[in-house]
Amino acid sequence: MPDALTETSADLCESRLTAEPEDLTEAEQKQLKCELAKLEAEIVMLRQALAAKERRCVELKKKLALTAFVGLTQNLSKSWHDVQVSNAYMKQKTSAALSTMGSAICRKLGDMKKSVTFRSFEG
Repeated sequence: MPDALTETSADLCESRLTAEPEDLTEAEQKQLKCELAKLEAEIVMLRQALAAKERRCVELKKKLALTAFVGLTQNLSKSWHDVQVSNAYMKQKTSAALSTMGSAICRKLGDMKKSVTFRSFEG
């Protein structure tokens, strides 16, 4: 099944690339091609800037004697914090708390129902 989806996507993409632009004037086509070229150049520039910043980051870590283990520990701590503040985790935590509270209330009500004081009210 995944192969069929890939082939369909590839076929669709290929047909769009080979098809003539619909309802575009020559000026509009030229403008879009110019915009595309600018965007592609900007993407290349951003990739180069990112690579330079990553190299600088590595240099700074070496100078600060930050090892891979320290980085891994920091990443794990940050990831665990992100999990703890995520909506899914909070919902699960809230659900568990409500469930526990519900059980405690039911248990207390059951204890009250069995108490002598409650039975005296029934009578």
